[in-house]
Amino acid sequence: MEKTWWKESVVYQIYPRSFNDSDGDGIGDIPGIIEKLDYLKELGIDVIWLSPVYKSPNDDNGYDISDYYDIMDDFGTMEDWERLLDEIHTRGMKLIMDLVVNHSSDEHEWFQQAKKSKDNPYRDYYIWREGIDGREPNNWKSTFSGSAWEYNEATGDYYLHIFSKKQPDLNWENPELRQDVYKMMKWWLDKGVDGFRMDVINFISKVPGLPDAPNPNGEPYVSGSRYFKHGPRIHEFLQEMNEEVLAHYDVMTVGEMPGVDVEEAKKYTHYERNELQMVFQFEHMDLDSGPNGKWDLKPLDLRDLKESISRWQNGLHDIGWNSLYLNNHDQPRVVSRFGHDQEYRVESAKMLATFLHMLQGTPYIYQGEEIGMTNVHFEDIEDYQDIEIRNMYKEKVVEGNADHDQVMESIYTKGRDNARTPFQWNDQEHAGFTTGEPWIKVNPNYTNINAEKATADPDSIFHYYRQLIQLRKQHPIIVYGDYELILPEHEQIYAYIRHYEGEKLLVITNFGEEPVDFSLPEEIEFEPQERLIGNYADDQSHPGSLTLKPYEARVYKGK
Repeated sequence: MEKTWWKESVVYQIYPRSFNDSDGDGIGDIPGIIEKLDYLKELGIDVIWLSPVYKSPNDDNGYDISDYYDIMDDFGTMEDWERLLDEIHTRGMKLIMDLVVNHSSDEHEWFQQAKKSKDNPYRDYYIWREGIDGREPNNWKSTFSGSAWEYNEATGDYYLHIFSKKQPDLNWENPELRQDVYKMMKWWLDKGVDGFRMDVINFISKVPGLPDAPNPNGEPYVSGSRYFKHGPRIHEFLQEMNEEVLAHYDVMTVGEMPGVDVEEAKKYTHYERNELQMVFQFEHMDLDSGPNGKWDLKPLDLRDLKESISRWQNGLHDIGWNSLYLNNHDQPRVVSRFGHDQEYRVESAKMLATFLHMLQGTPYIYQGEEIGMTNVHFEDIEDYQDIEIRNMYKEKVVEGNADHDQVMESIYTKGRDNARTPFQWNDQEHAGFTTGEPWIKVNPNYTNINAEKATADPDSIFHYYRQLIQLRKQHPIIVYGDYELILPEHEQIYAYIRHYEGEKLLVITNFGEEPVDFSLPEEIEFEPQERLIGNYADDQSHPGSLTLKPYEARVYKGK
């Protein structure tokens, strides 16, 4: 297996609006990030992934870009960004940027031109269709509710927007559009960025004709994802992007790909296909969703998680590479989701970190994960800022007859704003995030959960993450070893073994709040040599037979 820097790295995602505000306007900014780079260096981070900071009217928190070559006023200036890049590189870290090219903002100059007339030179940069019988061109539903089509008065037809109506989809069938995207990517890479995280990149190829989606229940609009996820030209487009741009730089690439499975991921990440290095897949993020999707809550069955993770670990081994994550800007806080954010917050946060960082792949830490930040419960729907939350609430409660309390419980559990409350730096007003009024309320538990307290406590979640990152740099088996699941049917224990060059690593985690007995299966040969890490005080218990405390994690190295 080829050894590379991006396999050996640990990535930290910054959501800039919520990270650190330097000027008191209540919005995190680039100078605020610079102020905290030494904190990230202390943690041991190799790569910073910066969520979008481009010029944007901010309809979808910066994922609606109006100018790919400029910085959003809220975040600072291009000079600020250049200083950020320099400060990151000075500390021996790298920076990857978000690449959002499935859609632009409707305020982008391309779209402003395209909507004027049917013969405008930029018309074909977007996807337009005539209406049918006074309705939209097809029955596709927007990700943010309602139709995926918006009527344009000036030209008397509709444009496609899989997301917000202010996020028109770009037409990747147009070679001129693709060349403009590649030109922009080169511009950023020439400025010194170290790679891209590509937003919903598997949506860029649509099935010709854009047919209606099956609609057995006769709903007004339904998901058309089967016609734009992994479309017919997606691999062609990514190979072209690689040939024209990525192959000329030593960069890291990860493609966000809702709906991707292992077999499709093998194509995207195969070392010989020259597309991407990693994908973000969501299979394990959907295991606590019922048949009606994200907001339909159900408890996690640990056996489902084992089956999913194992499929990806084994499926991509020696073929491609896994990304490893449990949190990001679109997901609730994992300690509230798969752990215990009250009595066992510290123990379960450490256990979940152990489980993830000992797998094969590149680990991603989302801001606040390393101090055990939790989900938030705002009582008033008006306190939520996320367009997805607001649209869902309006559709289900205001316009429908859904129960307010039940919908709010779904928001408390799964809402994206759980990840977007301001970073909790200290126990001062607004958690030290800003001297002004924050753009979204701070989680009230900041007086107890904050970075200042965590960095001062040698037994904190923060310092446990530091240890995990250091171990990764000291032991190649953590990066490159293969994976073997043990006890697949156990409902509370997730345990696995890594193998590499004659060494073995045994990882044992208890996903429950009850003590549980663990014994190695008879057929497993493992001779422990040292205990690398554990989230409870060390003892000399042999890993062959022991009792795990609530949310306990142990890692042994042996042969």
